[in-house]
Amino acid sequence: MEDMPAPDTKFIITGGTVIDGTGGEPIAADVVVEDGRIREIDSIEAADMPRLDASGMYVTPGFIDIHSHSDFTLLVDPRAVSQISQGVTLEVVGNCGHGCAPIGDPDEAKGNIYGSLADFDIDWRTMAAYLERLDTARPAVNVATLVANGNLRMAAVAELDRPATAAELGKMKALLQEGLEAGAIGYSTGLDYGAELACPEDEIIELCRTTATAGGYYATHTRNEIGKAEEAIAEAIRAAAATEVPLQVSHISVVARLSTDSRGAIEQALAQVDEARDRGLDVEFDMHTRLFGTTNLSTMLPAWAMDGTAADIAKRLEDTDTRRQFREYPNILTTLADNDWSRIVLVRSKALPEFSQISIADIATQRGTDVFDAIYDILLADVGDLHGPMIVAHVYNEDDIRPAFLHDRCMVGSDATALATDGPLACQCFHGAFTWAAWFFRHFVRDTAMLTSQDAIRRITSLPATRLGLSDRGVLRPGACADIAIFDPQNFSERGTTFEPNQVATGMTHVIVNGIIALEDGQLTGNRGGQVLRS
Repeated sequence: MEDMPAPDTKFIITGGTVIDGTGGEPIAADVVVEDGRIREIDSIEAADMPRLDASGMYVTPGFIDIHSHSDFTLLVDPRAVSQISQGVTLEVVGNCGHGCAPIGDPDEAKGNIYGSLADFDIDWRTMAAYLERLDTARPAVNVATLVANGNLRMAAVAELDRPATAAELGKMKALLQEGLEAGAIGYSTGLDYGAELACPEDEIIELCRTTATAGGYYATHTRNEIGKAEEAIAEAIRAAAATEVPLQVSHISVVARLSTDSRGAIEQALAQVDEARDRGLDVEFDMHTRLFGTTNLSTMLPAWAMDGTAADIAKRLEDTDTRRQFREYPNILTTLADNDWSRIVLVRSKALPEFSQISIADIATQRGTDVFDAIYDILLADVGDLHGPMIVAHVYNEDDIRPAFLHDRCMVGSDATALATDGPLACQCFHGAFTWAAWFFRHFVRDTAMLTSQDAIRRITSLPATRLGLSDRGVLRPGACADIAIFDPQNFSERGTTFEPNQVATGMTHVIVNGIIALEDGQLTGNRGGQVLRS
C-alpha cells in the first residue's frame, strides 16, 4: 500500500512494557519514533528528545479494526473519537456490502450507507473521488476500504429483486475493477441486506474472480437463512476455492442464530474454516464484541422504499397498500426476530422517545397494532432521520459463541461507525463504537484470563495487518510505521452500555498515528495523522 509522506517528528516513549503484536513475550524497553516510523526499540539513554512517559503501561501496535462501517462518519467528523480513545489507528471500511462508492443514484445510495445524513451532499460517484474526499477530510485514523457489493448492485442492476443480467454483471465487474484500481483493497458482500438478497452465488464468484486478479480479498457477511448455518459458510468457501481469492468471513457468530444448536453451529463453522485452511485456502474470520445483534430499524424496508425525499418516503409509509408490500419483503430483522418480537428492543427513537428501550412486541401492544405497523409507525415518525432508530436483538449466548473468540485465527472488529460524544455525530448511535476493543481486552485478558495480553493484542494488530497485506503496520519493530497504543492494562475498559452506548472508554493514555500524537494523557490533542491507504 502507498503511504503519504511521514511527518517530521522525533520523540521517545519511555518506561513501558512493549508488546510487539506478533504474540511474543512482553519486554521492558523504550521506543524511539522519528519521521513517522519506529527508529529503535531498546533500553535507550534519551538524548535531546521529547519524552512520552509510559511507566506502568503497555506499549503496543495501534489496533486495527478489520470490520468497520465508518465510511461516511469519517467524512462528517474525522476525529474518530470512539476509535482513537480505544487505541485504534487503522479502520477497514466498506464491509457487509455497505459503502460510499461507487454511487449510482445518491438518494438511493444513502439507504446503503451507515450513518448517512439527509443534509449531507454526496458529490462523488467513483471510488477514486471518494478516496480523495477522505484525503481532504484528514481522518485521525488510517483508512482502507473495500468495494461494497450493495453499491455495485444499486449502481448497475435495474431491479434489485433479481439476479443481474449479463450486461449488468459486466457493468458491476467494471465498477469493481475501477474501484480496485483506485486503491480499494478488496470486495465485500452483505447477503442479508436488501440490495443483495437476490444476489446469486455465480454472480458473487464472478466478482470474486475480478477481486482475486487485482490482488484483493473477499469479506462476506454470509446469508442468514434459518437452518442453513453450514451452507452459509460453505458458499463463502466455494467462492474462495473457485477463484483463489483470500476470504474473510465477517463476524462468523452470525451462524449461531441460524440453528437451534447455536454452539454446534459455531463449532461447525470453525471446523469448516480449519478444513479449508488445511486444503491450502486462504480463509480467515472475525468477530464483533457485542453479545447481541444490532441493526437499523430501516432494514425492514426494501431499497426502493427509501428512494427520494423524506416526503416521498413518508407517503409510502402512510399508504396501507404499500405497507402490505413491505410485509412481504424478506429482511434481516424479521429473521432475527424469528416470530418472537420480544427479543427485538428499540434502543431509541427521537420522535417517539417514550418507546425507547422497549421491545417491538410491547410497543405494538401499547399502540394497539401488530408489530409490522408498529415498526412502520416508528419509521414514519422518524422519517427525517430514517436510519436513526436502532434495535438490539437478544440472539446470542456468550457460552455458545466463545469458541470463535478463542480460536487462534480469530480477529476482532467493531462492526460499528466511528462516533463522538460531541459535534455533528453526537446524537448517532452504533453499538460497539465506543466499546469493542476495550471490552475485548477487559473481558478476555483481565477478567477471565482466557487470553494472554500478547495473544489478545495479536488478534487486533498483526493478524489483521497480515490479512491487509501490510508488513509495516500491526507490529512494533524498527522501520515500521509509528502507529502505537499506550494504555494501562489494569484500567483499560469500556464504559458504554446497551442503552447508554456513547461513553468514552477509560485507560487508553497515549495514541500515535504515523508518528503524530492523537491522544496524550487521555486527552485528544486535535492532531490528525491518519492516511488513506491505497492498494
